[in-house]
Amino acid sequence: MGFFSSLLGILGFGIGFPFGLFVGFYLFIYSQFEDVEDLIVKPLTELDTVALEDLMPDIPLWVKSPDYDRVEWLNKFISDMWPFLDKAICNIIRSTAEPIFAEYIGKFKIESIKFKNLSLGNTPPTIHGLKVCETNERELVMEPAVRWAGNPNIIISVIISSVEVTIQLVDLQVFAVPRVTLKPLVPTIPCFASIVVSLMEKPHIDFGLNLLGADIMSVPGLYRYVQERIKKEVASLYLWPKSLEIPILDASTVAIKKPVGILHVKVVRATKLLKMDLLGLSDPYVKLSLTGEKLPSKKTTIKKKTLNPEWNEDFKLSVKDPQSQMLLINVYDWDKVGSHDRLGAQIFPLKMLKPNEAKEVTLDLLKDTSVSDPSNKKPRGQILLELTYAPFREDNNASFSDRLDGYTRKDSVLERASSNILSPTGAGLLLVTVQGAHDVEGSRHNNPYVLVIFRGETKKSKMVRKTRDPLWNEEFQFLLEEPPLQEKIHIKVMSKRTSISFHSKESLGHVDINLADVVHNGRINQKYHLIDSKNGVIHVELRWKTI
Repeated sequence: MGFFSSLLGILGFGIGFPFGLFVGFYLFIYSQFEDVEDLIVKPLTELDTVALEDLMPDIPLWVKSPDYDRVEWLNKFISDMWPFLDKAICNIIRSTAEPIFAEYIGKFKIESIKFKNLSLGNTPPTIHGLKVCETNERELVMEPAVRWAGNPNIIISVIISSVEVTIQLVDLQVFAVPRVTLKPLVPTIPCFASIVVSLMEKPHIDFGLNLLGADIMSVPGLYRYVQERIKKEVASLYLWPKSLEIPILDASTVAIKKPVGILHVKVVRATKLLKMDLLGLSDPYVKLSLTGEKLPSKKTTIKKKTLNPEWNEDFKLSVKDPQSQMLLINVYDWDKVGSHDRLGAQIFPLKMLKPNEAKEVTLDLLKDTSVSDPSNKKPRGQILLELTYAPFREDNNASFSDRLDGYTRKDSVLERASSNILSPTGAGLLLVTVQGAHDVEGSRHNNPYVLVIFRGETKKSKMVRKTRDPLWNEEFQFLLEEPPLQEKIHIKVMSKRTSISFHSKESLGHVDINLADVVHNGRINQKYHLIDSKNGVIHVELRWKTI
């Protein structure tokens, strides 16, 4: 039987194969094919209301809004980087969640909680549009429209009374429009110190939750309750104006310290100074400065032909760090010709002063501030000072933050603005920061610099050569006895030829800024159109600090 079966199989194949080829060839040659109809493509304007409403949620934002840009290149970048981003994000999730898990150990008979598996899957999120916002601050603001229908594999193992219970997160979908701010921009790689994230609207979050092999989200009523609860909790933490701040660079390496108070120094007198003149006398004066400052030193008047001068002169110096800064005191002998000889020097740590409490100190003058120098033992006289450190009042814009595992969640300035109002009375410090300018054009040359003129005092910035868009980022300080409510500050952009010429200087425009708003608000950061300039704009930040 086996022989006959094999023989019949061979005969069947030999007859059926040629017959099948013949029939297929005949059908291919003589059959009539119907033309494939082209897809009907209609513009959005021709769709009816129902079809358009069904289609709108799937249309990317760069189509619906001209403010959003198409960023396929960024999606390609995220796709290529996703295997590495997956591990990095999972490490952050693990380090953030494990301390929270530890708080529940020992409660409700829970013996342990840990991740049995933690992966975000192989499907990266996509960005359906990106909007970039321009501000006057040193920051970069972006608003991406993020959609993520992921396939994460997140399994949490909970051991309760020696019984293991596993919870698995499946079918996660997240639609969100966050605002991502990179600030402040600094000259240190990666050129921003932190990332601040806020949600511009409540996010859409959908997921399944497998418990003991069943999806508990299919329980009637539980799904809607959990969804609304998650949206509410996320919104309470990160919905604008609240935010999540992720530090990138160490604050100590990028922070630009601002003045926090004023040091009042009264130089009373000096006694038994060294004899420097041929007649056995000196012409002393005092120079005062603070460590860590590049501002010019404060100088007393010169007292002629005396070794026991009395000045009774008052000075004010802005303080940035009262715990580390020191007052440098140098006493010189004035000479009409040549350099001035130093009669003595001394330092005084500001941390020895109590805020708003006057302190009278008598200091022994040394050859220099090096305590290891044996020549310092030679008597050089004494100097009497009266010192008072007056810290500024609390800043309106100071932010209240709560630490959350290395991240910072900040409440909005808008929520706190009404709680503190600067008083327009009292002495203070006017800080003028000239950031830069745009489209400043001279008829002969473009080497712009800035003159800041206030109450007859003129301060000058550095010169930037051959540019119409200079960046200065320079700060100027004016110590005032009373708030400048009725005054203006004059800021002038000039250009100077680098070579010798009859027209060496040229005005590129100016602006006069009223200071009343600065006094009442504490801070103004704006761009001003320059007068006598065709298109010139200057960016100035003004701060008023009261004692």
